[in-house]
Amino acid sequence: MKSILLLGLGRFGKNVAIQLADLGHEVMGVDINEDRVNEAMDIVTNAQIGDSTNEAFLRTLGVDEYDTCFVTISNDFQSSLETTCLLKELGAKFVVSRAERDGQEKFLLRNGADKVVYPEKQVAKWAAIRYSSNHILDYLELDGSHSIYEVTIPESWIGKSVVQLDVRRKYNLTIIGVKSGGTMNFMVKPDMVMTKDMSLLVVGEDKALLKCFKL
Repeated sequence: MKSILLLGLGRFGKNVAIQLADLGHEVMGVDINEDRVNEAMDIVTNAQIGDSTNEAFLRTLGVDEYDTCFVTISNDFQSSLETTCLLKELGAKFVVSRAERDGQEKFLLRNGADKVVYPEKQVAKWAAIRYSSNHILDYLELDGSHSIYEVTIPESWIGKSVVQLDVRRKYNLTIIGVKSGGTMNFMVKPDMVMTKDMSLLVVGEDKALLKCFKL
């Protein structure tokens, strides 16, 4: 369990708070809007009304005592940037800030953010990859060039074993899991034979994945 300071309880911030609470973390939610704070009271551990661009107010929160600080302010990049900068100046251990437009990420990183999330862009990329192919069931980006894909079994692979397919040598990919009947098996043996009802978890470089599965 971690202690989390969440600054901004708009739609995105509220959803982040819900997920953090479900994971069992203690969340202090803050917003300048009283209605948003009241709506989040049943979700977060504690909540306060306040202006996160006000240094004196932030000091009262003891930002250096939280494991992670999230800046999820919506539709006000100036406030998001100021809040991010102030958090670092006050000793915040780890700051995650939200970007809403191209170009904002670099400014946030320069002004104290340890990590930047860009939900609209990230979800758009996921949706484009997921729904532009008949093979992809799910997708997780690891960095700018490597990902994990859950894919259906290509027809030409059915009846062949992992060792026969030899995707590591041919495509520099690694099969890390096989799902069948709703159960994921991470103990992938060389003699495991592919069947139509299976799906695979495959990790590797995006270019290799796209080539292998002709996506």
